[in-house]
Amino acid sequence: MSSDRVLPPDAKAYLVGGAVRDALLGLPVHDRDYVLTGTTPEAMLAHGFRAVGADFPVFLHPRSGEEYALARTERKQGRGYTGFIAYAAPEITLPEDLERRDFTINAIAQDVETDELTDPFGGARDIEQRVLRHVSPAFAEDPLRVLRAARFMARFAPLGFSVAPETLALMLDMVADGELEHLVPERIFNELRRALGSRSPADFLRTLRACNALQVLLPEVDALYGVPQRADYHPEVDTGIHTEMVLTQSARIAPGDELVGFCGLTHDLGKALTPSHILPGHRGHEQAGLEPLQVLCARLKVPAEFAQMAAIVCADHLNMHRLGEMKASTILKLLQRMDAFRKPERVSLFAQSCEADARGRLGLEDCDYPQGHWLREVFAAAAAIRAADVDPQLRGPAIGTAIEQARIQAIRDRMASMRESSEPSAVR
Repeated sequence: MSSDRVLPPDAKAYLVGGAVRDALLGLPVHDRDYVLTGTTPEAMLAHGFRAVGADFPVFLHPRSGEEYALARTERKQGRGYTGFIAYAAPEITLPEDLERRDFTINAIAQDVETDELTDPFGGARDIEQRVLRHVSPAFAEDPLRVLRAARFMARFAPLGFSVAPETLALMLDMVADGELEHLVPERIFNELRRALGSRSPADFLRTLRACNALQVLLPEVDALYGVPQRADYHPEVDTGIHTEMVLTQSARIAPGDELVGFCGLTHDLGKALTPSHILPGHRGHEQAGLEPLQVLCARLKVPAEFAQMAAIVCADHLNMHRLGEMKASTILKLLQRMDAFRKPERVSLFAQSCEADARGRLGLEDCDYPQGHWLREVFAAAAAIRAADVDPQLRGPAIGTAIEQARIQAIRDRMASMRESSEPSAVR
């Protein structure tokens, strides 16, 4: 790295946080954040930087647009993740700034002139040993860090990372003290969706369960653990474990797709409500799952498209598994329920979510799932039908009826040819 002469003369610049961490892990670096010591907001403005920080001094570089924050300390005031008082001044040292950060692997700085690392809390060692460890007891002042720990595990567990025992103990204390109850819904869902788009979203659930946070943040999901399923369909038996396996398959089938991940997370919520006398069967769990899904989405203020798509998967995933047995008219109704002709992207999202469900079972991770291909094919055949393809003498509602009948026939014809080539496996 080279020095940037746009900086005030007394300022010292360091690359910090995720950019340094990811470089040490050998991962691609996308975002770069900088910390400056030895300068003031007035000096930054005088050198062409633009102030953007509302709560503490952050500036945009006049040429690159990258963010430069002045070194600062933080003091907690009140409960929850808000109420921090930031203090930035030229005398704040780099180690003092790094001490306020969450994990040691994020508390490493690199001098932009010499590339020398400043690592007062052993972050490089923890990267080498693959340990997620908190920097200081101040970690407990921000309950959002429990979620961040779980999200980091969703990203880094595949690299061999684990949570340090003392950090997990601190997280357990934070949950027991009720700190998580002060988190606002939007912040919870933001961490959740980022975890669902990571390489191992199942480790997000495992980490939250390990510190008792899952029952606080996602009680509808936590309730699935310990609920048995029929071993002939689900060799893993436990519904919570099945949900973890579905998330693993979601990340495999649709890497980075947060929406498919959310559908996988919530598709079986109804199984927690199954009456004990019919266990391990779960007759009607699809419709039963819609109410807890609605409660979860309302509580976390889940975006409409996430809530709607999750409801479609929750209600119809078993129908998708039975696609090869369904009449053409029933398949058309399935497509209409997901509003596929206006929102064609939902067909693939639905197919991927249901495939993740089918493969999220012990020993069946690589099972064939022709239903996904079938649904895409019959939708393409049905969507190709237009008003111009029906009797031009028809008027009014008769046109819609004729289009529907033509779509049913197109689905019937396409299904007939595909049934000859493969048979879907049974899923419950």
